[in-house]
Amino acid sequence: MVLLAAALFQLLPPRAMAEEKAAAEAPWEKFGVNLGLFASATSSGFRIGSGVGVSVDVEEALGLDSSTLAFRADALWRFTQNRRHRLDFTWFSIHRDGHKQIGQDITIEDSNGEEVTIPAGTTVEGHFDLDIYELAYSYSFFQDERVDLAASLGLYVMPMDFGLSATGLVNESGSQDFTAPLPVVGLRMDFALTPQWFIRSGTQVFYAEYESFKGGVLNFHAAVEYNPWSHVGLGLGFDTLNIHLEADGEDYPAVDLRGEVDFNYTGVQLYARVFF
Repeated sequence: MVLLAAALFQLLPPRAMAEEKAAAEAPWEKFGVNLGLFASATSSGFRIGSGVGVSVDVEEALGLDSSTLAFRADALWRFTQNRRHRLDFTWFSIHRDGHKQIGQDITIEDSNGEEVTIPAGTTVEGHFDLDIYELAYSYSFFQDERVDLAASLGLYVMPMDFGLSATGLVNESGSQDFTAPLPVVGLRMDFALTPQWFIRSGTQVFYAEYESFKGGVLNFHAAVEYNPWSHVGLGLGFDTLNIHLEADGEDYPAVDLRGEVDFNYTGVQLYARVFF
């Protein structure tokens, strides 16, 4: 067995041996999972229908909470021997409900496609639910024992559900339910301060206009991580996301939106991480 192992070792290409040794000695984990709580301040606007309806600030007009606390999960996998190729996955969910006597007229599109005005003074119940899934691939074009700098290509998939119902002066309701798949490009940088302390950062952007569709995404995130144990650590992160979508049907693939949505959040995440 010893002779066989020695023979196989001799057959390994020198470059492959060097890359394997460098990857083993580098601080960049092959696999990691982050689980924690994400506290965010949100600002949202929505318009139902493609007419001249008013874009509703859902926190101000409908009494939805402007701050949320959600469970969040992130995972990464460096799937090649040199650890330059990486996949990332993120998921979290924000669900909000509220009710309020509105102070302005709101125009919506009902189930028949007719525009209906809900007058000021009407009691309105509303909800705005959003799930965010992201899958991203990145390639580290510069990587050593201190810095990992990569370019990324990702896809956000965001099921959104917004609706409101009015009772009192009028009895009307309207809703918009759709899924927005939005590609993004970005840059990512991880920096190893010490074997235990790391700084993670990255930014992603997307913008497109096609017929009646207009959409944009801007995301920035940064985190500080401390790994006091061999395979377990803690992290504190900052994340901001801005989304703007306008559409009048299905001009953009898989986005069946008639209206407009703006969603912005800024938040912090406290998480535990397991890595190998």
